[in-house]
Amino acid sequence: MKPDLPTVPLAPPPPGHSTNLVGVPSGLLASPAFNEHPLRLHISGVRETSPALFRMLEDSTCAEEAMDAFQKYMAAVFGVNEGPERRPRDDGAPRPGPRLFRSSYRRLLQGWGFDANNPEGAVLKGWVESRFGLLPTFHKEPLGRYPSRAWMTYVEEKMCARFHNNSIQLQLDLLYEYCQWMLTRYIFPSRRHLTLYRGVNDLSEHYVVSTLSRREAIVRQNNLISFTDDREVADQFGDTILEVQVPLVKILFFNGLMPGPVLKGEGEYLVIGGDYRVQMSYY
Repeated sequence: MKPDLPTVPLAPPPPGHSTNLVGVPSGLLASPAFNEHPLRLHISGVRETSPALFRMLEDSTCAEEAMDAFQKYMAAVFGVNEGPERRPRDDGAPRPGPRLFRSSYRRLLQGWGFDANNPEGAVLKGWVESRFGLLPTFHKEPLGRYPSRAWMTYVEEKMCARFHNNSIQLQLDLLYEYCQWMLTRYIFPSRRHLTLYRGVNDLSEHYVVSTLSRREAIVRQNNLISFTDDREVADQFGDTILEVQVPLVKILFFNGLMPGPVLKGEGEYLVIGGDYRVQMSYY
């Protein structure tokens, strides 16, 4: 018979930096108290340095117009959409001249969709670390004592030069601020939390901070982690279902945020981590 609460390592002291770019102490940001009573978060200077984007968003009259405005802005400023001069010719042959790799937030999200423990996932976790001050707890394997082989692998991949061009950190800053704007304006204007689910077969990627009851605990999530809003989908990924109340201010991306095949089909949400109150159930 499956135990009511899986046995996993107890959590070390809360991992994080002493500073971040959102103006809330990292220890508070990672705490269950913040998740239950969230404060509005903004990455310092992002809206002030990209006023044109937010003027375009404010001029929108529906979510679809706002999505279009964001896509056009990112294409114009960062060239994230490949121009016709780099597309294959009508006969299928490549056009002459160098074909440069241009990093983009869409490439990182697509990479995360294939495997959250690949270099794209490390870059995204590194962005959370630098902006929110929260260290990751897992990348390919648990990130325990520093330094270690696991930590060195994570650091090497998060600094991968292939993905650190084209102002990728600013792109992710704008993605977060756009997501928050959309959630507040069009998607969930009157809500502060969403009920989300994650299916796991064990809790090896997590630490249990404290046990509250037979099926409730405070569990430390990775600094960036995927959830779904569909319990049946979560069941496909494991027979232990984690149910959490996620504050909207900790959502970086969800599958209705933009058109196109980015993290579609599983009701996926990318969530900033920390210590969450978790309800556990089994199928």
